[in-house]
Amino acid sequence: MKMVFMGTPDFAVPSLQKLLDAGHEVCAVYTQPDKPQGRKQILTAPPVKELALQYDIPVYQPATLRSEEEQERLRALAPEVIVVAAYGKLLPRAVLEIPPRGCINVHGSLLPRWRGAAPIQWAVIAGDQTAGVTIMQMAEGLDTGDMLTRYETEIGEKETAGELFDRLAEAGAALLVQTLEKLDSITPQPQDDSQSCYAHMLDKQMAVIDWTRSAHEIDCLIRGLNPWPIALTALAGERMKIYAAEPAAGSGASGEVLESDPKKGLLVACGTGALRLDEIQMVGGKRMRATDYLRGHAIEKGTVLGV
Repeated sequence: MKMVFMGTPDFAVPSLQKLLDAGHEVCAVYTQPDKPQGRKQILTAPPVKELALQYDIPVYQPATLRSEEEQERLRALAPEVIVVAAYGKLLPRAVLEIPPRGCINVHGSLLPRWRGAAPIQWAVIAGDQTAGVTIMQMAEGLDTGDMLTRYETEIGEKETAGELFDRLAEAGAALLVQTLEKLDSITPQPQDDSQSCYAHMLDKQMAVIDWTRSAHEIDCLIRGLNPWPIALTALAGERMKIYAAEPAAGSGASGEVLESDPKKGLLVACGTGALRLDEIQMVGGKRMRATDYLRGHAIEKGTVLGV
């Protein structure tokens, strides 16, 4: 099938690769403009662009799809279908109407739950037991189109958003190819808008741990913010990032260190229950096991984190 692919980050790469492996004709790739990254702000191409260039596929990186010039270019490409996976831009009606077989989106949630920019991370943060991918027919609203197929999976007890992200990227790519194969026989299913919720973009402000929350809630936050922006707290006024922890028995004042042992690690009281911190990183230091950190740094029992 002749198609245009629109996608930007790592999540979209397996979808593009699977389409190419399946023999589809990807006549062009649309992705976000290159952006400066890292401390040195080096201009870096999106992962999807890098893959497209390996296959000599024309790449377009417009700032907007609302201009008549960009829409005319898309019409000239004459795709049967436009496939979208984490592109990062809303498609205007004029673009949605170009391909005769519509625009199909690979979305990393079980719609209508978690519409928006960060559905996988919010599924973990919210403590959802399951997550998944929905292949949908795109409409003008934000992830509001009719559903074509879905894939559902359990979220692991210790699974991070990054680990789930990788799993769903691969599962979504496989589901996309299967959906395209049987597209003519699928009856689209409308979403129940009353069951929808929005997954807004993550930011560093939400990374600060509120120790008055339950151990379960904080554990979900830590896993949901890994690999970015990483949950954090303060120890004696210094920033401490927390990459991994697990709920444990214990009680005390919120944020109070209940146990500090080089063999057992760091146990911290929460609003309900306690958390045993497994992997931490102090400002300017290396990421390490909490037990390793305690071998060289004493943290007094009774110390309160977050202040």
